[in-house]
Parts: sequence; structure tokens; C-alpha cells
Amino acid sequence: MKFTAEYPIERGAGYSAELVEPGTVGAFGRTAEEAGFDAVSFSEHPAPSRKWHEAGGHDTFDPLAALAFCAAVTTRIRLMTHLLVLPYHNPPQLAKTLATVDVLSGGRLTLGAGTGYLRSEFAAVGADFARRNALFDEAVAALHAAWGGEPYHVEGASFLAVDQVLRPRPVQQPGPPLWLGGNSPLTRRRVVRYGHGWSPLLTVGRAAASLRTSSIDSLAQLADAVDGLHAAFRAAGRDPAVLDVQVEAPTVADAALDVDAHLDELDRYAEAGVTSVLVHTSAESGAAALDALRHYGAQVIAARR
Repeated sequence: MKFTAEYPIERGAGYSAELVEPGTVGAFGRTAEEAGFDAVSFSEHPAPSRKWHEAGGHDTFDPLAALAFCAAVTTRIRLMTHLLVLPYHNPPQLAKTLATVDVLSGGRLTLGAGTGYLRSEFAAVGADFARRNALFDEAVAALHAAWGGEPYHVEGASFLAVDQVLRPRPVQQPGPPLWLGGNSPLTRRRVVRYGHGWSPLLTVGRAAASLRTSSIDSLAQLADAVDGLHAAFRAAGRDPAVLDVQVEAPTVADAALDVDAHLDELDRYAEAGVTSVLVHTSAESGAAALDALRHYGAQVIAARR
């Protein structure tokens, strides 16, 4: 089992102001690394609506700026976007930013990506919500073309890259691993074609329709989906062993964590095909978040290793 520490301002309202201080962000990355986490993650919402916030939304940093900041104070831990909304971005410009983070981190970037679901946010950044799936596919094609290091030609709905060159190339070749977020059959087909990871959302107690995704309401349903992905990988001539499946951990990492019960939960997740969990920590204060990372590393990660 792998473990990703999500930055705690992304849990919703009510987090400590300390968590937006640069010293706390850097300490979070260093402490996660020291505690044995495999990755640290930030999500993306550049222009969410007030309505979404009031309905339970959350704040974010710009994920790539935050990950570059964490790269400078760490040496081993992977740097993950969870999730970057590809249709929000100009693909050649995004290819440059992602390559820069990968180079400056020594090849530690993992690109968790999604199509997005907030119509008003698409309008705010000037992206076409109705064409979000086509824009996602355009972006993936452009990223892979740009990262090859040779002149490339890619034409999209709103860009034309003719004989462009991106250098320096990402350290990881043919590019940072791509993990795809979402539950839909289309997302799973993309994972089979070019993905290295799948980040489904367990929708128990959530409105899947509001997230514009299909429902996965139980671990049994998730296990069936993972089995189907493995079969599709084999049919496509790909080794299912390369596939990571990451979901949110079922319990928040804080002082009240029942370690034995949580380890049992992780066993059930592993049986369903989960290989990585996204861990939420306390947002009560900077110190509480760091203590949660240390406690989780000593009591949970060490036990699973």
C-alpha cells in the first residue's frame, strides 16, 4: 500500500490560518517525507463559485506552484496533482510548466488529472464546459507530443502548435506518470489506453450526479471495477501490475485515529484492489497537521511496510 498526504486546506472550511503560511507548507512536505509517505498532493480550483464553497467546497493553492515549493525542501517524496483539470489549460503552456516541475524535482512529478465538473469555473477560466472531454483528450495528446524533446505539431480547438520545441524535457520519459480521476467508463477506457493510475471516488453518502461522475457505492463495486480494468489491460497487451488505484482513506489522520480499526479498513481496501490511499490530516493547526503525519507514519505506514 502507498500513502499520499493531501494538503489539509483541501478538507473544507475551518482550517487554521497557519496552514497558508509558507513555513507550514514546507514543513508539511518535509514531515510527510520523513514519516514515510510516498507522495504529497494538492488539487486545483482556480476560480470556484461562492455557491460551491457554501455547499461544502474547499480552498486550494495553485497545485503546480505549491508542488514546486515542496520540491525545493524535499528529496524523495513524489509530488502529485490530485486533480489537475486539463481542460482549464493551454496544452503547450501546461506541458512546459509540468516539465519544469519534473526537472526541478529530479523526476518526482505524478500528474493526477481530471476533466472537471464545475460549469461556472469553466466559464471563469474561459474553457468550454460542453467540450471538456474533447479538450482533455487534446491536452493529453499535446503533452505527450511536447515532452518528446523534438519539434512537434499538434492542433487543438483553440491552439496550433507547428514545429514547436519544449526543452528541457521532463526527467521522466516519456513523461510523468498519468493518473486519471473519475468513475466513468470513459475515464476507465483512458486509463487502459495511456494511464498509470486510476483515482476513483467512492460515492457513499455523496451526490455522484453533482460531481458529474458515475456511482461507486461500495468496496464490492470498486473491486468489480478494478477487476474489469485488469482484464482490459491484459486485452490491450498491458501488464495490470503497472496500474495503481488510489482512493481517499476511510478515516482522517488525527489524534483520535483508531489505528487497529484503520489497519483493518486498509486490508479491506487492499482486497478490493486499492494500491494507494489519499490521507487527510487534521486542519486544526499547523502543529496538529504535522503531528498527524508523524503519528500516521509511525503507527500505520510502518505497520503496512
